[in-house]
Amino acid sequence: MRHFGHLAPEARQRLFHREPAEFTADSPARLLSTALGATLYSPATRPSLAEDITKQAARGVVSMVLCLEDSIGDADVEEGEANLVRQFAALAALPADTGLPLLFIRVRTARQIPDLVRRLGPSVRLLSGFVLPKFTGERGLGFLEAVQAAEADCGRRLFAMPVLESPELLYRETRVETLEGIFRAVDKYRDRVLALRLGVTDFCSSYGLRRAPDMTAYDVQVVASVIADVVNMLGRADGTGFTVTGPVWEYFRAQERMFKPQLRQSPFLEVQAAGLRATLIEHAMDGLLREITLDQANGLLGKTCIHPSHVLPVHALSVVSHEEYSDAADILRPERGGGGVLRSAYTNKMNEVKPHRAWAERTLLRAEVFGVAREDIGFVELLAAGIPADR
Repeated sequence: MRHFGHLAPEARQRLFHREPAEFTADSPARLLSTALGATLYSPATRPSLAEDITKQAARGVVSMVLCLEDSIGDADVEEGEANLVRQFAALAALPADTGLPLLFIRVRTARQIPDLVRRLGPSVRLLSGFVLPKFTGERGLGFLEAVQAAEADCGRRLFAMPVLESPELLYRETRVETLEGIFRAVDKYRDRVLALRLGVTDFCSSYGLRRAPDMTAYDVQVVASVIADVVNMLGRADGTGFTVTGPVWEYFRAQERMFKPQLRQSPFLEVQAAGLRATLIEHAMDGLLREITLDQANGLLGKTCIHPSHVLPVHALSVVSHEEYSDAADILRPERGGGGVLRSAYTNKMNEVKPHRAWAERTLLRAEVFGVAREDIGFVELLAAGIPADR
């Protein structure tokens, strides 16, 4: 699989200075955690799940979560499990060259993990791991132990993606202790943890809040403070941190607006894409685009998505710009090992080698999986090129 692999080769050549690299479910964990991109959630009870998965993969989705938790009712869990077994069998029967995304199952309890692995049988080869809900240090250890045991039983590498969404993490008086417990748990199973996911909807529910489509998670201060502390303690670039993914965007069609749209007109006018701007605004995508940008500025990578229309904006804004790539490559040149300061090739900023090294390393890893745009290509062109013809 590869990001933007659904585009024709000539389209990728036109858009990219350096095209996204191919990767597989067996690629190194550090690469996969960066490559997750827009992780699309789907209820495990959908009767056409196998068909949905192949269709979304053909449209550029590279990671999906099949949910047995909050997206389905309590009475539907048993049928959801049975449906997953049937749908994985259907996927396993497809031709070997059928493109499939990384597939994860979001469970409710730790005991579901070994049970599902056993019931999936040979089709477990299509499973990349499990999403672990309401993760804390105490509750999470049982989940992680179950993932490790299931991996040993099936002989296939299985990852865990804990979801940080518990009230203990939100409340100020228990936050630091909870974060310390989470770190101890995920550090113990570091080779098993692919990424940490933020459950912002649950955070909001603890206070009876819900952000509007013209508000980002960072406008809700009680939520923004949690994100900052999670990144502070769990997302460090010193080798102790983990990939932390961005929160879900709940909207896919805008209601009546109180504030002006958040997308400037000029980038769209330059490429004669005014219609695209209008469509993005109509479907509340201007708020999504702003939140993705703020995710990246605050150290988050990738995003939880509940609608297919959210996938392309996440991926388009994950592509490394030519300017970012130029700066990162300059900083990491071998002769810069001793540090120092240099003017950027774009002559518009200072690149300080030692302080900017961690940023440069992360940028080049992102460039490997999402590609580097040509010098004259921006997110508007990437969005326009990636929209399916039938949308």
